[in-house]
Amino acid sequence: MTMSANDRIPAPAESGGRMPRQIPYIIGNEACERFSFYGMRNILTPFLITSLLLYLPVAERAGIAKDVFHTFVIGVYFFPLLGGWISDRFFGKYHTVLWLSLLYCVGHACLAVFEDNRTGFYAGLFLIALGSGGIKPLVSAFVGDQFDQSNKAMAKVVYDAFYWTINFGSFFASLLMPRILASWGPAWAFGIPGILMFIATVIFWSGRKKYVHVPPTPRDPHSLMHVARSALLAPGKGRSGLALAAIGGALAIAMFAAWAISPAWWPEHFNFVITFCLALGVFILFGGMGTSMQLERARGLHPDAAVDGVRAVLRILIVFAIVTPFWSLFDQKASTWILQGNVMVMPHDAWWWPSWLVQKPAQMQALNPLLVMLLIPFNNIVLYPFLRKLGFKVTALRRMGWGIAFSGFAWIAAALIQLSIDGGTPTSIAWQVLPYALLTFGEVLVSATGLEFAYSQAPESMKGTIMSFWMLSVTFGNLWVLLTNAAIRNDTVSGMVAQSGLSEAAFLMFFFAAFALLAALVFAWYAKRYPLADHYRAV
Repeated sequence: MTMSANDRIPAPAESGGRMPRQIPYIIGNEACERFSFYGMRNILTPFLITSLLLYLPVAERAGIAKDVFHTFVIGVYFFPLLGGWISDRFFGKYHTVLWLSLLYCVGHACLAVFEDNRTGFYAGLFLIALGSGGIKPLVSAFVGDQFDQSNKAMAKVVYDAFYWTINFGSFFASLLMPRILASWGPAWAFGIPGILMFIATVIFWSGRKKYVHVPPTPRDPHSLMHVARSALLAPGKGRSGLALAAIGGALAIAMFAAWAISPAWWPEHFNFVITFCLALGVFILFGGMGTSMQLERARGLHPDAAVDGVRAVLRILIVFAIVTPFWSLFDQKASTWILQGNVMVMPHDAWWWPSWLVQKPAQMQALNPLLVMLLIPFNNIVLYPFLRKLGFKVTALRRMGWGIAFSGFAWIAAALIQLSIDGGTPTSIAWQVLPYALLTFGEVLVSATGLEFAYSQAPESMKGTIMSFWMLSVTFGNLWVLLTNAAIRNDTVSGMVAQSGLSEAAFLMFFFAAFALLAALVFAWYAKRYPLADHYRAV
């Protein structure tokens, strides 16, 4: 039976501890920053289709808008690797967050100023991806730094409050920004989130004298990379691990060469972003497998704790990899589901429909943060205690596995709605409430739990980096979306879709639902074998 990190906390720690007084500064910063991020993110697809991509044929705008959106999200969740590395090795979490937040503000300014200039607008998206992505793992890890063994039982409460606050900002952004875009134009719609990001930076700076500042880790001869290198290169009988890692490196290089040369066999729509992410995935996969095969050779060259720490990180990365299908479904609510909503009927004549508030399909995204704010306290106060009384152990890994499954159920519901649309039946957009509810329940089980899981499982010297790898799982989730978009443009694949009798949209919805349900089964199998750790810092 699997055991969560919380299950391993001694009884005295669970009942005591004081809430750190600096937490409100971090929570306030996060609320404003999330408003700024989701404010621009949730209007990005509609803006691209109706403004920036008008130079394209009408039939191509939706597909290119999805590519731009998911490429942006890939960047947002790739740059945590950079932010985590800079923080852990050089400047610490506080200074890294502060400086990258300033770049973040500049990116918002670019979106507002260059609303009709593609180069300037895309430069703004890059800066936002760099700033938002760079600080993303650090803020959540910075929350964990404010706790020690005496009050670590409070950490779960704060992480839930942290996630609740994220959705508080997202809720108002999702409701307001589509209306502002339609009424006031893109300069205001992108400018207001920039103002909120500046306020977020000021709030974070204001708490500087109250924070616990964990210094950056000095160059460690026993770091993950050093231990992995020793494991792969240390002499010994058999070098299968090294050979596997070398194959991964060679495949990654070959992918870049194929992208640069573009031979006939290389997929036409595999651009630099797709190629880079695929190469990175292959490098991590083969390198990790090779290191795991020869890891015991590093003992004696490095302390046992360092070798065991690398083993723990490799296990964590497997968990993160299996979660990636969830993100491929979750992030499409801001692209695919908006496009679906655009062809649905807004039931303004129904007495129960809030026409005074919801007038644009993109505003349906406000359901997600609203439901999160309701589900987090419901789960903690009602659902989890009820399940415990029934004898079910509500562990972190079980929550995450069920969350992936519920995302699959959500996309089955969305696909059934699409079948109604494709059949020519006028379909009310109110039906989207069902997939949003199912997807949000899955999100609470996966994402809120994942923050706690990632921090508790990471060795002290790797906390910023492991949180970055958690964010990287979102990058690969969005990579699967780009790959399916590229595949569907292939004549052979599009012919198979046509033969299925389904529209392209319905076919992809059923495909992603199956993808998530398969991942949930794999996750359940692996979770039973995962040995949980407890890496909160000592008092």
